[in-house]
Amino acid sequence: MNIAVCLNQVPDTTTRIKIAADAQRIETGGVNFVVNPYDEYAIEEALKVREKHGGTVTIFSVGDDSFQANLRKAFAMGADKAVLIKADAKDSFGVATALADAIKSSFGGVPDLVLLGKESTDFNDAQVGPMLAELLDIPAVTVVVKFETDGTSATLEREIEGGKELIETTLPLLFTAQKGLNTPRVANMKGIMEAKKKPIDVKEVALNASIRSTLVRLEKPPEKQAGKILPSAAALAQALHSEAKVI
Repeated sequence: MNIAVCLNQVPDTTTRIKIAADAQRIETGGVNFVVNPYDEYAIEEALKVREKHGGTVTIFSVGDDSFQANLRKAFAMGADKAVLIKADAKDSFGVATALADAIKSSFGGVPDLVLLGKESTDFNDAQVGPMLAELLDIPAVTVVVKFETDGTSATLEREIEGGKELIETTLPLLFTAQKGLNTPRVANMKGIMEAKKKPIDVKEVALNASIRSTLVRLEKPPEKQAGKILPSAAALAQALHSEAKVI
């Protein structure tokens, strides 16, 4: 089976984020970038499918040379190939367009499976997956927590409010991975050493995609106000009514 996995890198959750003066980006100096956690579930599931049905797992990223370190982490987990797409993507649609073009070019069409994390933990917009499926003209299933395939059809379980939804469809297919789908493997020393030798295919792409959304500004949430200690339940009820206006 031909399997494509889309990988993004995000700031480590322990990083203290500083917003740049132009309010359009974060200051990257001293920031440790890691593989987006939800994309790790996608990589692991792709490797499990390959181990069962054979084929290749190819990783695709839209970014600059700083992405190469995290692409090698995917190699260390067991991915076969990696493609770094250098494109001036201004929004999620631009990223999806660059990914769609690179995937179709690499496979000479649409692969059997395309996997992504449900969202990136930096912007949390969850837009690239569905947009990519539309551009590839294949079905999309989001927030998947269980996946099974016989190589031609698939059964997926996805989270919905208050329960889970069971979906059956045929391949090719795109789905986005949610926590609980699997437990990503830890790369061993052999995988880490082999990852250093594998080539990364770098593609320079001139995007013709129109910009569908514009970032207005980044800003931090307001700081928490100091709490109050009230003398009685009656005083609490009065404060919730008159000050917080929640009752």
